[in-house]
Amino acid sequence: MSSSSAAVGRGEKAGKPTMREALVAAAFRLFLERGYEQTTVDDIVALAGVGRRSFFRYFPSKEDVVFPDHERCLADMTAFLAAGADDEPVHRVCDAARLVLLMYTENPAFSVQRYRLTRQVPGLRAYELSVVWRYERAMAGYLRARFAGLRDGTLRADVIAAAVVAAHNNALRSWLRADGKGDAEAAVDHALEHVRAAFGSAAVPPVTEGPDDVVVIVSRRGAPLWRVVQELETALGRG
Repeated sequence: MSSSSAAVGRGEKAGKPTMREALVAAAFRLFLERGYEQTTVDDIVALAGVGRRSFFRYFPSKEDVVFPDHERCLADMTAFLAAGADDEPVHRVCDAARLVLLMYTENPAFSVQRYRLTRQVPGLRAYELSVVWRYERAMAGYLRARFAGLRDGTLRADVIAAAVVAAHNNALRSWLRADGKGDAEAAVDHALEHVRAAFGSAAVPPVTEGPDDVVVIVSRRGAPLWRVVQELETALGRG
C-alpha cells in the first residue's frame, strides 16, 4: 500500500475519496517525504488541488489533520456512554474504550504511520496526549454521574477512567509497535479485564459489620447486581 493510500480512511473503500480524505492523504504523503515540520498547509492544499479555505473548513490546524477521526470517535463515545444509564458502569466504560480501538483498526496502515509520526514530533505527541485526556474526561464524567451521592464517588470515577485509558493504551501501543500485526481486540480485552476485575461490582469488598448489624435492602425485581451493591453501600454509609 502506498503512503498516500494508507492515509485515506473509510471513504476510499467505498469509492472516490472525499475532499477531507484527500487532504489527509496529501498531508501524510508530504509528512513522509519531507517531514512534518517542513510541510506547510499551503503544501498540503497544493498537492490536494484545493484552496486554503477548504483545508480549514475541515481542520482547524495542521495538527488536526494528523488525527482526523478523533472528533467523530469522541462524539460516538459520548453518545454511547449517555445511552448506558442502566448498564454496569465499569463494563460500560470498558466497552466505550473499544470504540477508540475500532477507530484505529479500521485502517491499520494509517494508524501505524501516525504512531511513528507522533513518536518523531514532540508537538504531535503533546497534541495526542490532549486527545487522550478528552476521552478520559468523557469516561470520568459518565462515571461521576453514575456514582453521584456515593462516598468518594468522584475519586472512584476518576481512578477508574484513568485505569481504563491506561489499560487500553498499553495494549493499543503494543499493537502499533508491532506494525498493526496481531489481534488488537483480544489484547485490549485482556488489558481491560484487569480493570473489570479490580473495579467491577464483583470486586466490591465484603461487608464486615458486627453480628448484631442487620441491613434490609428493598430492590425491584430484575435490578442489576451493581445497582443492588450500590444501594447496599449507601445504606451502610460506605458509598
